[in-house]
Amino acid sequence: MTKTNSSPQPREIAAIDIGSNSFHMVVARIVGQSLQIVSRHKQRVHLASGLDKHLNLDQAAMNRGLSCLAMFAERLQGFKPENVRIAATYTLRQAQNAHIFLQRAERILPFPIEIIPGTEEARLIYLGVAHTQPDKGKKLVIDIGGGSTELVIGEDFDTHILYSKHMGCVSYNKLFFSNGKLSRKNIAAAQLAARQKLESIASKYTDIGWDKTLGSSGTIKAIREVLIAQGHSDGVITSSRLHRLLDKISAFKHQDDLELPGLTDERKPVFAAGVAILSAVFEALDIDDMHFSSGALREGLLYEMEQRFRHSDIRIRTADAMAKQYNIDTTQAKRVQTTAIEIYDQIDTQPGINKNELSTLLSWGALLHEVGLNISYPGFHRHSAYLLRYSTMPGFNIEQQTVLSTLVRYQRKTLKLTEMPELTIYKRKHLYPLIRTLRIAVVLNGQRSDEPLPHIKVKADKEHWQLTLPKGWTTENKLLAADMRTEQEYWHKAGWMLEVNELSDS
Repeated sequence: MTKTNSSPQPREIAAIDIGSNSFHMVVARIVGQSLQIVSRHKQRVHLASGLDKHLNLDQAAMNRGLSCLAMFAERLQGFKPENVRIAATYTLRQAQNAHIFLQRAERILPFPIEIIPGTEEARLIYLGVAHTQPDKGKKLVIDIGGGSTELVIGEDFDTHILYSKHMGCVSYNKLFFSNGKLSRKNIAAAQLAARQKLESIASKYTDIGWDKTLGSSGTIKAIREVLIAQGHSDGVITSSRLHRLLDKISAFKHQDDLELPGLTDERKPVFAAGVAILSAVFEALDIDDMHFSSGALREGLLYEMEQRFRHSDIRIRTADAMAKQYNIDTTQAKRVQTTAIEIYDQIDTQPGINKNELSTLLSWGALLHEVGLNISYPGFHRHSAYLLRYSTMPGFNIEQQTVLSTLVRYQRKTLKLTEMPELTIYKRKHLYPLIRTLRIAVVLNGQRSDEPLPHIKVKADKEHWQLTLPKGWTTENKLLAADMRTEQEYWHKAGWMLEVNELSDS
């Protein structure tokens, strides 16, 4: 008799980095307590070169990106949505028409694409480096991408300071080497511009200090490979080696003529800009030497996915830290949070909607709904919305922050739904039940009482919601009943209906 292997297959997860210069995909298996990389895929797309002066992405760049994603989609057939994470960085952060690219991408790749803030990109890069380069002590991690440069100081898996600056090898190539000409003047202009970008933050980094400098991703990898080909077999990048490399580059008249051992043809058009930026970083932060790390954003995405599977979600720590920072009345916040989740659990959602993810966002929105009270009471919902939209919130992508901001913006007062922002991952029909739920939870807990609420039955039929309260409860809670009538008027003006009933004797 042949024995069959009944042991379950390891979970496979995948991460895609939609960068300004290249798109990367890495696939890994979760084996025990570790990740095992099983495949890597890279395509140079030059997405950032398609941004025009109005920050619109041209069709040619979009088509290059979509063709790459179509190839990636072949590898991801059969993957569940929770096992794939896709992060877009600088270029789609900047593009005014990013939503068009995302809509077209959705038809090719059936997984949500997160546009992440620069600080979140920096944090994930550091996480990828920290997992693949487990040195002790403080690490300065630098990543020069196509459109931005991330600089992070951290220790173990925690960051101390992080910034993302708008300077990258593709964007600086367009600014300073657009005609393809190479000269000391062009290089010096690129260096000076980079130094100016770093001027306001350099002292913050040097004050903290670090033990080791690590560089990640394509630009720094390309510089390392050229230095190795020149005889520096240790692969260490130093200030003097960078200066000599810039001298060699400036000896060529045009990027097409750039012949350096170890430099690929694909990297030639953006190489001078990348070296100029890195030399400026070395000067601004007085760096002695830098080692290359193979870890980067996509590895950070993978390791964070693996951590979330083990219920260690950094977003929980972020929400708790924000509640503490703004002196939120956590007792009241948790009352509202508990009520909101109890109500939302009774709501039937449409097929295909990830109710768990939306419930989680509702939970965080409820926890942080009064974050703006620290500024002032009048209009605090607007203050709350602003803080949640524009604060640095590790673990949250731009769309998730927009959702949280929208929820707290519409927690009270008039429902000006025409002012809702456009979304790509989520749709308005996903948010409306969350807004209604949070508003009801806020009203029911308006007295800020320690007395627990009775069970409240909720029935939702699209825009028509029915609340069933215990018999006589509104009579015993006249102020709450008045607040509920006001809330019904707000719903009516928005084209919604909130019906409030009490249990009968029968």
